[in-house]
Amino acid sequence: MPVGCDLPLNKVIHGDGISGLASLPETSIHLILSDIPYGIGADDWDVLHQNTNSALLGSSPAQEKAGAIFKRRGKPLNGWSEADRKIPLEYQHWCSSFAGEWLRVLKPGGSAIVFAGRRLSHRCIVAFEDAGFTLRDTLAWLKESAPHRAQRLSVVFERRGDLSLAKRWEGWRVGNLRPTFEPVLWFVKPYPIGTTIADNVLAHGVGAFNERAFVCHEQVPDNVLKSGFARGESGRHIAQKPLKLMQALIDLTTQPGQTVLDPFCGSGSTLVAARASGRNYLGFERDGESVRIARERLAPDLLDLMAVNSSS
Repeated sequence: MPVGCDLPLNKVIHGDGISGLASLPETSIHLILSDIPYGIGADDWDVLHQNTNSALLGSSPAQEKAGAIFKRRGKPLNGWSEADRKIPLEYQHWCSSFAGEWLRVLKPGGSAIVFAGRRLSHRCIVAFEDAGFTLRDTLAWLKESAPHRAQRLSVVFERRGDLSLAKRWEGWRVGNLRPTFEPVLWFVKPYPIGTTIADNVLAHGVGAFNERAFVCHEQVPDNVLKSGFARGESGRHIAQKPLKLMQALIDLTTQPGQTVLDPFCGSGSTLVAARASGRNYLGFERDGESVRIARERLAPDLLDLMAVNSSS
């Protein structure tokens, strides 16, 4: 890092959010808030392992019939090969590839809040702890709706022409329960040994949490989050998160005028929420169309309209 390198503020950078962090000064960021890829094959950018097969990201007749809510085909939990069983470890290695840089750019006591998939979130935790972070808490965001994709076992046997087995296994399903929550991992960069959180707040402006501001969004200071989408807000990205939810987490951990970073900013929800909350923002995104959408959402006239709506 060159001495005296300036931090680019209030920008959406079209580029890789892993290698791009090398250009940022040390201890320059107050909060990293990011909905990182989950490594579950939701789309091409979410395939973070080396092994592939013809069924990955394909579709079955049942999925095609289900329509938009079930576009992509994943893999069964036990995998299809020995290489498939290495996917969780490969995801951990991918998280490790940037966790150290996140630690470097954060101020002491600063938070890294990560949306993570239920299946591989534990691998993300290990990677961040190995990099030097402390896991402060695991939050749960309750989604307003979630499709139930578990196939009925009786239907499988009906298709095989075995009505006796179909009747015997009535009520059983293949897959998971309805996924109504997503884990939100709250990491903290350790503050210097021999100091207190109160000392760190005075020195770096972060480390404590603003309960009063948080309950303005969530009503109660619980680690279960319920903020949802405003009317007409969703639909810009497959993994989009509500602005109110992101604002709650920004207000929880930072003060106005501080800087929020999202290395995987997608359509820009973290950045829009940061700007609306009076914070500086910086985002990285590889996909050109998502960058265009994010920049469009950050246009001054749209932000002014959002501020009016939030105050009414």
